[in-house]
Amino acid sequence: MVLAENLSGKAVMGSDGAELGTLYNITMDLKTGKLHDLLVEPNLEVSSDYETDDENLLHVPVGDVQAVKDYIVVGQ
Repeated sequence: MVLAENLSGKAVMGSDGAELGTLYNITMDLKTGKLHDLLVEPNLEVSSDYETDDENLLHVPVGDVQAVKDYIVVGQ
């Protein structure tokens, strides 16, 4: 089990080793309680296929999370 407070500010890395950015927040469905997306503050030089919102945050589906250790590793 990983507590959400331990995830805040954690680096998010692609499965290819590229650092995407830093975890900003996590969205969830209030009706079901299911986690939806990781909101990631992207590194300036990162290019990604993930959607961005009006605040330039990357929306990474929770289903893309492969591992949570020193980094959050994601892959499409």
